[in-house]
Amino acid sequence: SVTSIGSYAFSGCTGLASPVFNQSQTMLVHYPPNKSGPYSIPSTVTSIGSSAFYGCTGLTSVTIPDSVTSIGDSAFSGCTGLTSVTIPDSVTSIGERAFYNCTGLTSVTIPDSVTSIGKRAFYNCTGLTSVTIGNGVTSIGSDAFYNCSAIRDVTFNANLSSFKASSVFSSSYQSWT
Repeated sequence: SVTSIGSYAFSGCTGLASPVFNQSQTMLVHYPPNKSGPYSIPSTVTSIGSSAFYGCTGLTSVTIPDSVTSIGDSAFSGCTGLTSVTIPDSVTSIGERAFYNCTGLTSVTIPDSVTSIGKRAFYNCTGLTSVTIGNGVTSIGSDAFYNCSAIRDVTFNANLSSFKASSVFSSSYQSWT
């Protein structure tokens, strides 16, 4: 009879052996923080819940299937070991702080299907050197790439009505040559 499980509901539950999904298996609610290595999200999943992978420092790569349309707030926040993620063309939104403090990421490509990138989505991704933003993006939240000072290559295909690099890239913007 449970109808809702809030963010961080399983935070700190290191004894969980397998991921937690909603009853219909369409939302990944929580991934065990003690697991390490790569992970492939099942094709039944359409959304990655808020904080689903929060603090999974041993996660090295994640395969997101074409069935996923949204990446929730703080979904991968604190996944410092995450070096590879491919965002499929099915995703339309990337939540606030989605990849916050993912210091192992070196490049990211935002596909054309994504229309919005939340505030602080890639905040403190200090290893990030290359960013490609697709032409479907109409909104990028403030500080989306804050403190990503290693960024040297940014490709914009986005159709933004207004854009201030200094508010999206903040300290990163100051270090560009």
